[in-house]
Amino acid sequence: MRQMIRRLSRVADSSSQYQPLRAPKDRRRRGEVAPEGHVPVYVGEEMERFVVRAELLGRPAFAELLRQSAQEYGYEQRGVLRIPCPVPVFRRVLDSLADSAFDDG
Repeated sequence: MRQMIRRLSRVADSSSQYQPLRAPKDRRRRGEVAPEGHVPVYVGEEMERFVVRAELLGRPAFAELLRQSAQEYGYEQRGVLRIPCPVPVFRRVLDSLADSAFDDG
């Protein structure tokens, strides 16, 4: 998994079907609820908010990101789920997971 994430980080680019769900500052509300079957995650130092399908959480690549999150922030982390990963790399991981989901179905 680490090798895959490293490889994805080398080819990370800004083109992605996943866009951060970030409202303009004047319209942002605390406690926005993610749609059913989705989980909000905050990525990178800039804490960009993404809403991810819950079924992706069990995929090996995402599980590796969650393991890194646990190492960085611990299991006692309160509040939002934070992923310590550069945003472009996270987008590439999501794209890869989405592609593999289409291959599976």
